[in-house]
Amino acid sequence: MKATIVTIGDEILIGQIVDTNSSYIAKALDKIGVQTHEMLSISDDKQHILNTFTSLQNKVDLVIITGGLGPTKDDITKHTFCEYFEDKLVVNQAVEAHVIQMIEGFYKRPITQLNRDQALVPSKCEVLFNQMGTAPGMWMKKENTVYISLPGVPYEMKHIVDNEIIPKIVKEYERPYFLHKTILTYGQGESLIAERIEDWENNLPEFIKLAYLPNPGRVRLRLTARGNDKAVLEAAIQQNVESLTQIIGDIIVGFDEEETLEVVIGRLLKQRGKTIATAESCTGGKIAQMITSVAGSSQYFRGSVVSYATDTKVSVLSVSQDTINKYTVVSAEVAQEMARGIKHLMQTDYAIATTGNAGPSKGDAEAEVGAVFIALATPNEMLTEEFNFGQPREKVIDRAANKALEMLQKAILNKTL
Repeated sequence: MKATIVTIGDEILIGQIVDTNSSYIAKALDKIGVQTHEMLSISDDKQHILNTFTSLQNKVDLVIITGGLGPTKDDITKHTFCEYFEDKLVVNQAVEAHVIQMIEGFYKRPITQLNRDQALVPSKCEVLFNQMGTAPGMWMKKENTVYISLPGVPYEMKHIVDNEIIPKIVKEYERPYFLHKTILTYGQGESLIAERIEDWENNLPEFIKLAYLPNPGRVRLRLTARGNDKAVLEAAIQQNVESLTQIIGDIIVGFDEEETLEVVIGRLLKQRGKTIATAESCTGGKIAQMITSVAGSSQYFRGSVVSYATDTKVSVLSVSQDTINKYTVVSAEVAQEMARGIKHLMQTDYAIATTGNAGPSKGDAEAEVGAVFIALATPNEMLTEEFNFGQPREKVIDRAANKALEMLQKAILNKTL
């Protein structure tokens, strides 16, 4: 099965909002073996919508549309559906009762005619009930293509996708299996990894494809297997992951999309009953944000000081002014004193500190643009590394944060540190 996802809204085309709905829908479809053929964003224009519907007719199995179902005059999706399907709007009694209950019962205000009009749907459509809002989804078929209309509000769209659309597709259509396995690596770039695994990649079965998904400091390797026998696909994926681990096991830190390095670190710290704190200058709290993005991180993360100003390093983290004068604020020595300071302040087992020049200009700093010092205080010693992550500024910050977590993971696994 092939699907096209269409987002309707001028606010997307002018960059006022970011389209996250398409990503969510595509992931949901992929899990049940439906391939997303393309994603389109179009304007709130009736003729544009009609032309899009016509161009997709019988070319894909599913057309999933988000947006344009609100109560105001600029929301024209329902009326456009009626024109395309030669239909008319009628009141759906179940939707009307739900709208009244939400407006008068939940929001405690009188219902307006605009609110009531949310219960108007094409007479030929199958209503996809929207428990989270007032705009129902719509399911209509023309020849070989199903057109599905969803509200653009993300939490409403997600509810309908999860509770209405996915179960209906699974029940009514036969689909191939798509299995994914993501291997998360740190510390080496995409090209170096590709060289190391070239022979392994060349010997993958035809039904397994490899994709490289690079980010600053980390590369995800995604294996995708497609076929009709789920057991065969699972066995092949497992076998190839095991052989890959033998080749690059030194840089693999986790598996699957949710198995990020911060998740791995959190699990290690909880297992060992250890704690961590951060003192960040050039990374501006990025490391703390990554650590605390993991549910349950309060069990091991004690806190952070974003000591961006030099005097904050001195007054809060007890960095010596003499050290700064002798070595400059961007130095290994200052990073080490920052790590000791936050470790003592927060009474933790581990502490990370960063200081550097993220750019874009050198300014008053003596360090080169892109230079970063990372210090890691462990229960037994101090580890310090110097890097130059180049430019742009965002790359420096991201790579420094990722490298700091990589250093932390290795230190935790090394029981002598």
